[in-house]
Amino acid sequence: MKRALLACVLAGGIGALASPALSEVIRFEVLESVPAFQGRSFDGVGTYLRITGRATIAVDPADPRNAVIADIERAPRNAQGRVEAVADVVVLRPADPARGNGTLLVDVPNRGTKLAPQLFDDVAQPGATRAEQAADAGIGFLHRLGYSMAWIGWQADIPSEPNQLALRAPVLEGVTGPSRDEFLFDHTRNPATATLTWPIADAASLAVTVRGHWSEARQTPPDLAIRATGPRSVEITRPATGFDAAALYEVTYTAKDPIVLGLGFAATRDVAAFLRRDGSDSNPLAAQGRSTVQRAIGFGVSQSGRFLRDFLWLGFNEDMRGRMVFDGVMPHIAGGRRMATNYRFGNPGRNARHPQDPAWQADTFPFTYAAMRDPLSGRTDGILMRCRLNGTCPKVMHTDSEHEWWASRASLIVTDLAGNHIDLPPDVRAYMVAGTPHYAQPNDSVRRVPTMALPTNPMHAGPPMRALLVAMEAWIAEGVEPPASRVPMRAHGTLVEAAGAVPAGIPGLPYAAIMTGAAISDQSVLPPRLIGEYPVFVPRADADGMAIAGIRMLPLAVPRASYTGWNPRAPGFGAGTLFPLQGAVSPFAPTREARIAANDPRPSITERYADDAAYVAAVRAAADRAVAERLLLPEDAARAVERARAGTLAQLP
Repeated sequence: MKRALLACVLAGGIGALASPALSEVIRFEVLESVPAFQGRSFDGVGTYLRITGRATIAVDPADPRNAVIADIERAPRNAQGRVEAVADVVVLRPADPARGNGTLLVDVPNRGTKLAPQLFDDVAQPGATRAEQAADAGIGFLHRLGYSMAWIGWQADIPSEPNQLALRAPVLEGVTGPSRDEFLFDHTRNPATATLTWPIADAASLAVTVRGHWSEARQTPPDLAIRATGPRSVEITRPATGFDAAALYEVTYTAKDPIVLGLGFAATRDVAAFLRRDGSDSNPLAAQGRSTVQRAIGFGVSQSGRFLRDFLWLGFNEDMRGRMVFDGVMPHIAGGRRMATNYRFGNPGRNARHPQDPAWQADTFPFTYAAMRDPLSGRTDGILMRCRLNGTCPKVMHTDSEHEWWASRASLIVTDLAGNHIDLPPDVRAYMVAGTPHYAQPNDSVRRVPTMALPTNPMHAGPPMRALLVAMEAWIAEGVEPPASRVPMRAHGTLVEAAGAVPAGIPGLPYAAIMTGAAISDQSVLPPRLIGEYPVFVPRADADGMAIAGIRMLPLAVPRASYTGWNPRAPGFGAGTLFPLQGAVSPFAPTREARIAANDPRPSITERYADDAAYVAAVRAAADRAVAERLLLPEDAARAVERARAGTLAQLP
């Protein structure tokens, strides 16, 4: 019966029930199973299938592993007393499962979107998400290695749409409570429109304040006003004077109908465990009565990297039979942050940016992996504290762009809460990709943007991330230790206070020691009351203005420009604060004469490299070193040398 049903499923039908004894997935429906990438074949692996489906989970609210979910006790239950939710799922796997590498890579969606293909396969959107055309596989890195890949919808406050994976979770209808949102518009249109996170229960409860920066007092000028224009939409009339385009508007209101957002963690746990362990015909990764997966890696970028940190912290790496879900976890560009998801009226999309509130639930203790005491709250905690108790801690590779060390409190990963150096646990590695913005598209280019003081940094972190994924695979499959952590550290003198961290007087890099702090607030009152702040540090720079520590990609190791993880806002757009997610680039002078004329202390191009051949030779030598250190793959080294020869490695105009 099941085999006949699977044949129907693979022809595009609706799928089967999984065994509740094996997983909390009670139904996995395959909506479509088609060849991916127009049948493109990958060396050693062959073609891929793209399987689109829906997974229904049923969660026992009485189980301690689920009781941690906020409001789970209020959620409606099915006839068996369980709480159900339905996750969108997409799976890519080798058409011949025997040719796969036995590892499932779960790319946690970022706001419903797939990002691992952009980072590992150098493919831009929308191809990275759709996986239809041959070009949508990019360089085919993940596919040549034989990974099975899965994307599991976890975010319940966004709609399920084509190319947007979401979770349908219970709504607590009629429940009301306080909520707030912050808006920074970066334009001068008046009135300004905004969308609130939650529906408004009472329009009379709407209130708005304005300030230029989080550290300033909230103000209510007489010409500041707000009105509801829909269930979640508002119109804010902005003050005529006193505030520029980047002023911070805080809206407080009584919200209604919260969603049990924390079920997103359970959905990721249960569907990943199902794909990894279930041997029934319902599992698209099963063959001959058993799953073809032996290992699983959880990977997430930015919002989904923060999701993975909370996933570990809340104990969700233990499945419902006490087994490990992910053998390895790779949170990328999460900084020292977590997320405001497992709360009533939470905000999964929240990512406070300078100059916004650094004391949101997304940015609270614990920050690092080992347990420590927080002197401000009196708590002892760590990201891995729960999984240490039951032996389900994965290997962790925490990777950040340099931007996270300026804007996302990444120093708190490697310091205690007094600002002292700490060693990471032996099963945790941390890497900073020096001189990179929060995220750059593959083959990005330098741009000038009116809201930013400096040209944008185009550095894409794909090459080192590919090398680290290979190292993670070897770590979990063969026990081969990965490269040592590469981050700024207090003990090494490369993690310092912002004042003086970067040399002054470099043309094109006006350094003003701008960075985002870390704070703790009493969230039981609205607006929250500041309790205290934690020490935060930034990477120390060399004479070129670039971070000394971290993984230096070849454009930084053999530079023709200075690349930073910070970019100030332009006048009129919050000058004196950081622009979110961006870094900057400042090219070197071409000659000694031009350098002297510009009063630039950095050696010029001709002073660094005798000619183009010398530059290419320097790139080749640096590439060989990076390959030997396992921070660059030979194929990426060869590509970099060719780009150096073509004059495009530095990605300058």
